[in-house]
Amino acid sequence: MVHGSAYSAETEGMVVRVQPSFLAAQSDPEAGHWVWAYQIEIVNLTGATVQVVARRWTITDALGRVEEVRGSGVVGEQPVIEPGDSFSYASGCPLTTPSGSMVGAYYCQDEEGRMFEIAIPHFSLDVPDTRRTLN
Repeated sequence: MVHGSAYSAETEGMVVRVQPSFLAAQSDPEAGHWVWAYQIEIVNLTGATVQVVARRWTITDALGRVEEVRGSGVVGEQPVIEPGDSFSYASGCPLTTPSGSMVGAYYCQDEEGRMFEIAIPHFSLDVPDTRRTLN
């Protein structure tokens, strides 16, 4: 596993940090298959308890092909994050090109029932030691 750059975004006192990693052992470039893992940390800097209820991802490969992914919660959970606490999880993304990018949002609800959206920062999926392509 080769770690890439770390990315961070803050929205309404909620911080989302992303650390992507290229998974060379799970990738097969000759077959047109590249795989990345990414570690996410969601930090609640607000004074209220917040629940992550849904997510939206936009995944773009090096050829400009776009895939939208929407779903309930994250990794099968709808985590409740207390003030000053955080929630971390890992997931992955396969592509048919050696680079791409991801960006998205989490849909959250605070303890008063207010729904709001927090940004997942735009991050690059790049094979290490190759020419980078802006996606």
